[in-house]
Amino acid sequence: MRITAEQGDITEIQVDAIVNAANSSLLGGGGVDGAIHAAAGPRLLEACQELRRTTLPDGLGVGDAVATPGFDLPAAWVVHTVGPNRHRGETDPALLESCFTTSLGVAADAKSRTVAFPAVSAGVYGWEADDVARVAVDAVRAWDEENPAAVDEVRFVLFSARVLDAFAATLET
Repeated sequence: MRITAEQGDITEIQVDAIVNAANSSLLGGGGVDGAIHAAAGPRLLEACQELRRTTLPDGLGVGDAVATPGFDLPAAWVVHTVGPNRHRGETDPALLESCFTTSLGVAADAKSRTVAFPAVSAGVYGWEADDVARVAVDAVRAWDEENPAAVDEVRFVLFSARVLDAFAATLET
């Protein structure tokens, strides 16, 4: 698997699946979540509302993932995952790791060969960029070892230069 990091807008990336740093309601929010919902158009919200009506009446759990179509995005799929919120005491790195590994499994199940991730839980959820980068890169590498050839490429698409620097440094080790 090829793993890279770049600065950019995840809603414009040409990949099979993008990962959304969602909240448990799946009904949109701020940051990456809000940008993805805005770029995908109203059908994404309708698909998420249908998930809430049917298979996820209590919302999506921390570390879990679920896919919807990408609708108006360049990506065919949006894989929604809920990162741990340090401000709520969710400090276990295993929860953060699960966001990445579970999302890759969901993406692979959707036959996605290329996947783009944001820095799940960095920013408003209180995790330091260096910690997110380390957990994310380690999780992706370990998942690839257990699932060789399931996904060809993972791109970490990061909004700020500071977070990009953290991911780039981690990828070099």
